[in-house]
Amino acid sequence: MSIIVFGSINKDLVATAPRLPLAGETLLGRDFFSVSGGKGANQAVAIARLGISTHMVGRVGAQSFGNELIANLQAAGVETENVFVDETVNSGVAIIIVDDAGENQIIVIPGANGRVDLDDIERLSRLLPTAQALLLQLEIPIPSVLAAAKAARERGVTVILDPAPARSDIPEELLSLVNIITPNEVEAGQLVGFTVDGEESAHRAADLLLQKMTRGINKSNNVNLKCVLVKLGERGVYCATPDQRFFLPAFPVSAVDTTAAGDAFNGGFATALAEGKSLRKAVVWGAAAGALATTKPGAQPSLPDRFIFDKFLQEQVGDY
Repeated sequence: MSIIVFGSINKDLVATAPRLPLAGETLLGRDFFSVSGGKGANQAVAIARLGISTHMVGRVGAQSFGNELIANLQAAGVETENVFVDETVNSGVAIIIVDDAGENQIIVIPGANGRVDLDDIERLSRLLPTAQALLLQLEIPIPSVLAAAKAARERGVTVILDPAPARSDIPEELLSLVNIITPNEVEAGQLVGFTVDGEESAHRAADLLLQKMTRGINKSNNVNLKCVLVKLGERGVYCATPDQRFFLPAFPVSAVDTTAAGDAFNGGFATALAEGKSLRKAVVWGAAAGALATTKPGAQPSLPDRFIFDKFLQEQVGDY
């Protein structure tokens, strides 16, 4: 059994500065580096490094960075035979600014990611019979995300959606096809129409999202787990299902760069589910992976391997 990630593959161009610039301001930076990224690729690498068979489905461009991005996925152990090289467009690029507190600003230019279409759904569909879960994000066209969710649902594969970048126009049909949704505070606020800035507002947002996810659903639809995970950054994670609610405080770490923390969370969470862990343990695994990712700069370079992850988890919570 394996996990499929269907989504974006980017080259991240990262600048560091003492603080984030104000609108219209030119700010003198400290350093520059480039690394492989993209929310889809980040999540695939996060899972593969934790030891789960992982397939990436998406696109890169032939005109820039494409071969390098594929090679980096392969080096992390990700299966890439279903990554299409588009000869007509550049690869996706993310321009990232990181400040001394580890906070960031990101601009994404989709490139090949914006060309993901039904041909890619066909490649995805061939992998579904042996898949445990499908991870989705919103850096590729929404119609393609919706088609992927439909294909997975028809085959009984668990669908995990990271609704990022934040947007308010996600089709309710997509939400009804999702088993687990993992927004951060900003994304949750966009989805529900009010500010989410702590445990109480996360509770309200989760209840509303659960209503949207289960609208029109009845027992005859053979629906599996419906779960909302609101990621509250350094405060922790709020988890809600129709049957349970709990809040998990964040692991204390010295944050350097939060760029891929959400992707690491999804990777750790999905890995735990694939290994048969309970929902609560899966949230702990996600939180641990996310915390570790903030302790190093860059997106994929910050994602922990299984040895580092197990050591951190053992030190923090014991046998989990």
